[in-house]
Amino acid sequence: MNEQEKSTGMAAVFAALAANVLVAISKFIGYFISGSAAMLNESIHSVVDCGNQLLLLFGNKRANRGQSELHQFGEGRAKYFFSTIVATMLFFGGGILGIMEAIDKLFHPSHEVNSPWVVILILIFGMIVEGYSLRIAMKEIAELNSEKLSTLAFLRESRHSEILIIFTEDFCAVIGLTLAMAGTLLTIVTNNPTFDALSGLLIGVLLTGAAIFLAREFYSLIVGESVTASDLNKIKQAFQRNDVEKLIDIKTIHLSPNEIMVAAKIDLLDTQEEQGYAIVNLIEEDIRRRLPDKKVYIYIETDKYDPNYQRG
Repeated sequence: MNEQEKSTGMAAVFAALAANVLVAISKFIGYFISGSAAMLNESIHSVVDCGNQLLLLFGNKRANRGQSELHQFGEGRAKYFFSTIVATMLFFGGGILGIMEAIDKLFHPSHEVNSPWVVILILIFGMIVEGYSLRIAMKEIAELNSEKLSTLAFLRESRHSEILIIFTEDFCAVIGLTLAMAGTLLTIVTNNPTFDALSGLLIGVLLTGAAIFLAREFYSLIVGESVTASDLNKIKQAFQRNDVEKLIDIKTIHLSPNEIMVAAKIDLLDTQEEQGYAIVNLIEEDIRRRLPDKKVYIYIETDKYDPNYQRG
């Protein structure tokens, strides 16, 4: 795995894929042995997650295709498109189907959980593997979180859709396995399989909620989000020069997690107008120096500030 993949959160995708393949196989074995609704729900969850990781890898490949005549700023937002598909799959494949299956088991009089201790062993194995995958995702977050934000604040601020998906998937997997464990143990203690079906229902609801959360985040990314408040502050600092009278306007947008566009209009001092091109070049160099982890497209226009000007 190369350094670029490590620096963009893709290491967590590879780790999650390997973990979900192992866990999916073990869960299906557990379901065929036990007939557990929660185990079937968890099996569906793991298969969907495997497909999700493959989609993220494909999206990452498309995003790295570079510029073309048709896509002159590259295809960096392909990551956001495929991340949205992943959220949809999580909703329908993991959440809705799981809820339907759990409801069927809940009201099916012949529903039984066979070999519950086999289920428990498989769930413990799943917790270990998924916990390790979550640990790698947290490590990736720590590497990307250069501003040392809280995990929740980083996830809300980050434009790295793949790390948001992997963290959410792994976190939900651990919670889902815990719910499945609780349902299985209650079924053993009470000899009532209703608890197994209820745990499966809760897992489906959990996945559906996670999918809605992800879809909302990715909609915002596809439409186009500005740079983070921290990065915007760094960009504005580059315009704080003695030869710049006023930063009239500035607009930013993420073209991909590591690519941004900056468009600005500045008013130079009257005595510096002849040096306009040189000043603009220096500002561009300063912006790129302040954002070494990003590819920046910069467009700066010089103008005269008019306090009465109104945009149409």
